[in-house]
Amino acid sequence: MLRALKVLPKGGYAAAVDTVTLDHDSRFRRRIALTGAKGTGFLLDLPEAVALRDGDGLELEDGRVVIVRAADEDLMEITATDAHHLMRLAWHIGNRHLPAAIEADRILIRPDHVIAEMIEGLGGRVHAVRAPFDPEGGAYAHGAHDHEHDHAHAHHYHDGDGDG
Repeated sequence: MLRALKVLPKGGYAAAVDTVTLDHDSRFRRRIALTGAKGTGFLLDLPEAVALRDGDGLELEDGRVVIVRAADEDLMEITATDAHHLMRLAWHIGNRHLPAAIEADRILIRPDHVIAEMIEGLGGRVHAVRAPFDPEGGAYAHGAHDHEHDHAHAHHYHDGDGDG
């Protein structure tokens, strides 16, 4: 079976021969057999599990590329009275370590009636929607989505770390 051995970041490839549409949970993979919308069968075979993002390309052994698409899912759309209010709501969601897709005028999270009540109690609006879910990687996700970028990362330390 043809294998996909490399993930290419969105925009990092010229053309694609097929697409695979996966929900959020199905996009965190290392190894799985997949079939594209046009029938391209292949084995995703990566060295470690990565969080595939909407628009990423999977490079096949023969050089062809299959695009990853985020499937529509049942989500909660959170909106606010203004940008500052939305930032405050985002802080409360982040404080609960929930996966969230942060956009300019809304936040998308998975349905959760307790969080919906909290958001409404803080003056936010909550609506059920179906949309692709492509949440932020988060502070600890740096190893979960590695695309072999060619740049160094500076490390910083906080008082009391014992390293600075």
